[in-house]
Amino acid sequence: MRKKTTYKDAGVSIDEADRAVSLIKRQASKTITPGVLTSIGSFGAGYSMKGWRDPVLISSADGVGTKLKLAFASGRHDTVGEDLVNHCVNDIAVQGATPLFFLDYFAVGKLDAEVCGDVVKGIARGCKKNKCALIGGETAEMPGMYNAGEYDLAGFIVGAVERGRMITGTEIEPGDILLGLPSNGLHTNGYSLARRILFENAGHTLDARLPELSATLAEELLKVHKSYLKAIQTLHTAKLLKGAAHITGGGLTDNLPRVLPDSCSASIDLMSWPVPPIFEVLRDLGNIPEDDLRRTFNLGIGMVLVIPQRKLSAVTQQLRKIREPFHEIGQIVDRASRRQAKVLYQ
Repeated sequence: MRKKTTYKDAGVSIDEADRAVSLIKRQASKTITPGVLTSIGSFGAGYSMKGWRDPVLISSADGVGTKLKLAFASGRHDTVGEDLVNHCVNDIAVQGATPLFFLDYFAVGKLDAEVCGDVVKGIARGCKKNKCALIGGETAEMPGMYNAGEYDLAGFIVGAVERGRMITGTEIEPGDILLGLPSNGLHTNGYSLARRILFENAGHTLDARLPELSATLAEELLKVHKSYLKAIQTLHTAKLLKGAAHITGGGLTDNLPRVLPDSCSASIDLMSWPVPPIFEVLRDLGNIPEDDLRRTFNLGIGMVLVIPQRKLSAVTQQLRKIREPFHEIGQIVDRASRRQAKVLYQ
C-alpha cells in the first residue's frame, strides 16, 4: 500500500494559512474606506470610483529591499509593512494622486501566522495613516524557496487624480525654488551597502550603540520610511506645487531629474541641510566615494518639492501650519547644454 502524502507533508500548512488570513482580515478591517465594495477573501477586490469626474488612475509597485534582512535578524516585523505602504504612497503622491487602495504580496518558505500578522499590522497601520484601504493581497507558502525565518514582501497601490490636476512638472522653469523635506534615515534604500559596511566590514551587531547615534543600530536602521502625502496634498490643493520627486534609490542625482523638463537643471547646495549622523557614520566607515554616496542614499532628504519663487512665503506658511519641516536646498536653472548634468552640486 502506498504511503499517504498530504500537503502538510510537502511543507504547506493550510491550517496555518487560515490562521494568517484571520489575522489579516482583522487588520484589514481597520482600513476600510467608503469606496471598498468587497472584503478580504474575495477572488478579486472591488472599489467604487463614485464621486470622481474624470479620474486618472496612478499605480505603483515596490518592495523594501534588504531592509527585510534587519527585520529577520532583529525579530521585529511590524515596521517593514509601514515602510512598504509609505514608499508606494509617496511614489503616486508626487503625481498628485490620492491613495485609494493597497494590496500586498507576502511569500515565505514556512508560514508563521504570527510573523505574517505582525507584517500586515504594519501594512494596515500605514494604510490607515494614509487613508488608503488594504483591500487584498496574496500570502504564499513555498517550501524550499526561502531560508528558514525569511520572507519576501511587495506592495501594490492604486490612487487617482482628476485629469486636469495631475502634477506633471511641465511648468517647472528656471528660478523655481527647491525645498527638501527631511528623511527619517535610510528609508528603504541602500541597505545592502549599509549592511556590508556596518556588520560585515566593521563587525558591529544590531544592538551596538555607536557614539554618533542616539539609538541602537537596529533602532536606527528600522526607522520607518516617512510618508509625505499630507505635505504634497496641502500644497497641491493650494495650487502652490509645480513638481515633486521622491528621493529613493539613486538619491537626488537620479530622482530629481525625473520631474524636470529637458530645458532645466537643478542646482543643489549640499550645505543647506543637516545630514543625519547615520550617513556620516557610513561615509567614514565605508570610505564611500562622494558620487556613490549621493546615488545610494537620500542623505537626509526624502522628498523634493519644486515651487514658484514668488510663492515661497505662502508655501512656508502652509508647511509650518502642518508642522512639516523643510529646507531650501537649491533652485532650478537653465540647462545651457544638453550634455550638462541635470543635477548640479555646489
